Amino acid sequence: MNPQQLVKRVLVTQDTVSLIERENKLVFIVDTRATKPQIKQAIEQLYEVKVEKVNTLITPQGEKKAFVKLKPEYRAADLAVKLGIF
Repeated sequence: MNPQQLVKRVLVTQDTVSLIERENKLVFIVDTRATKPQIKQAIEQLYEVKVEKVNTLITPQGEKKAFVKLKPEYRAADLAVKLGIF
């Protein structure tokens, strides 16, 4: 699966901004068929970072959310600036 098709968009809410600051995590809406290893690989390829962990859940709207924790040497806040969140 193509990384651009797999990762649909970054999710920006008050809660996700606090995750960026507190836990070095970003939240993405991804393809519902994507597996955690596929999500990890896609984020690493698209944004040139290293991912420590991926957690996912299906929202009541049927979207798949991926909580992506970056390795300590990468800052989620820096990536958020590149993505135009901050």
